[in-house]
Amino acid sequence: MHAYDCVSTCHCARTRTVPALILLAVLIGPLAAAQDTSRPDQAAPNQTAATVDSGLLAFLEQTRISGFVDLYYGYNFNTPVTRQAQLRNFDVQHNSFSLNLAEISLEKKPTSDSRAGFRIDLDYGPTATAVHASEPGGTPVFQNIGQAYVSYLAPAGKGLQFDVGEFVTPMGNEAIKTKDNWNYSRSFLFTLAEPYYHMGLRVTSAISDRITLSAHLVNGWNDVVDNNAGKTIGVQVTVRPASAVTITQTYMAGPEQVNNDSDWRQLSDTVVTYAISPQLSVVGSYDYGQDTLQGERVRWQGVAGYLRYQPRPWFALSPRIEYYDDRDGFTSGAAQRLHEGTLTAELRHSDGVLMRVEYRRDGSNLPFFARTVSALVKDQPTFTVGVIYAFSSGGQ
Repeated sequence: MHAYDCVSTCHCARTRTVPALILLAVLIGPLAAAQDTSRPDQAAPNQTAATVDSGLLAFLEQTRISGFVDLYYGYNFNTPVTRQAQLRNFDVQHNSFSLNLAEISLEKKPTSDSRAGFRIDLDYGPTATAVHASEPGGTPVFQNIGQAYVSYLAPAGKGLQFDVGEFVTPMGNEAIKTKDNWNYSRSFLFTLAEPYYHMGLRVTSAISDRITLSAHLVNGWNDVVDNNAGKTIGVQVTVRPASAVTITQTYMAGPEQVNNDSDWRQLSDTVVTYAISPQLSVVGSYDYGQDTLQGERVRWQGVAGYLRYQPRPWFALSPRIEYYDDRDGFTSGAAQRLHEGTLTAELRHSDGVLMRVEYRRDGSNLPFFARTVSALVKDQPTFTVGVIYAFSSGGQ
């Protein structure tokens, strides 16, 4: 889902973080050195170097450095002339070895000992371009920023965290980063029903060990630069009635159309997770959305079921089934009922390499998917092999 933190494939081996640490030292070293140049008569060269080294070391100890490279090969059995799959996000290229996304991320989480924090994700590749394709501020300006926000942990209750900046959406069960999902491809819910990111304020508080509340005041859907004078509000409640069960309910509402503050878009998202055993987990996800277009109410809704069976640490199977009703054609371009079935096999190596082999079949009640220049069919079968390398330092 578009969630903050999902199950990660990152590993904390120091040998994998050396390149990132060297790059960071090269970038930060000159800046840190500049802090002691205001009074050079009182700082010997060796003292300046020691100050720089200690400052850089302190920064690295508090900052988590992570990243990944995500590539795939996809084959569409419809062999479309456009060489691209329809109604798909990111894994769109047909019969081609393709880069999905490359990222390096720096994060310092706020704590009771150090209440300020930050996060910045630097993204490169076709996925970064697709995510920001509708950005009012311009795709070239913002496409390489996956997230960029400043945090503060207020000493209230169990902690009241404020995040200001750009962050990924709280909606859904899937994420932009492939490594944080169970499947390689994204569901119709992710692709058609939900936003990618927001710009604004997020406030999160753990009311108890079982209940977490979050509130959002943002520009809207997928806009660092707002496209109207209105704002979108959001609330999220996460409840853990038992150790193996998590229920997350999210609601967002606000004007999303260009220069239109009157017509509000609303989206309700429900995700239920049940860890049946250490090897077997299931998830159910439901979205219901509505908007007003040229005075007419438009609606969309969908439901998806996920299962993950991991009999060994290095192997997992993850089937997904889904039904999506775009009754007014607002999200898919045609008034249709969509369904899909996906089966993903995952192979994981302890050095941070993850491979997923996936077969998926999309379907519609209409002849919607292109097979040749003029022929349309009701289904779209695809085969994908994805390879991901991920790393992470310790940090906080």
